[in-house]
Amino acid sequence: MEVIRAKSAGFCFGVKRAVDTVYEQVEKQMGKQIYTYGPIIHNEEVVKDMEAHGVKVLHSEEELKGLEEGLVIIRSHGVPKRICDLMDEKGIEYVDATCPFVKKIHRIVEKQTAEGRRVLIVGSEDHPEVQGIKGWGDERTKVIENMDDFRRLELPEDEKLCIVSQTTFNYKKFQDLVEKISKTRYDITVLNTICNATQERQVEAMRI
Repeated sequence: MEVIRAKSAGFCFGVKRAVDTVYEQVEKQMGKQIYTYGPIIHNEEVVKDMEAHGVKVLHSEEELKGLEEGLVIIRSHGVPKRICDLMDEKGIEYVDATCPFVKKIHRIVEKQTAEGRRVLIVGSEDHPEVQGIKGWGDERTKVIENMDDFRRLELPEDEKLCIVSQTTFNYKKFQDLVEKISKTRYDITVLNTICNATQERQVEAMRI
């Protein structure tokens, strides 16, 4: 049996950066309690090892509100803007380990929303990255996965739209969905925010 190892196997840049940030802070902040807001990444073994080093996971906004001391590290998936605002208001010390590619989407969503466009996020509604991205828009910001989701929004024809994507969404599905939406009458700005590592892995998978 032939085993083919993908060139892009292992942690991507953003995930490795977040993991390294936690261990660096454990070494740096001797004696200070370290928290992560949500599991730092989707990897149970890594999270367990961090717990063995004294790192605790905050699972909710309520837990964060009750925090009196310590250092909070924002996970690689990022968080809604209100979470950053809350920590600023409470004076909670935190380090932002959001993946830079995800952080870029936050800035895009915030800017496009301020300019009056409705942002549509192509991705999974319940994914923590998407929840974080959505939190940088406003009440008009919606998440869609397919054309049926788009039609259910029943948007006014004069609506100006900005379409972005979850960084790990399937690139081919994103392309197909954008192509279909582009055939409608809406004023659309499309920004492909799928990260390079995701696209490379999907291309490799097709070749195997």
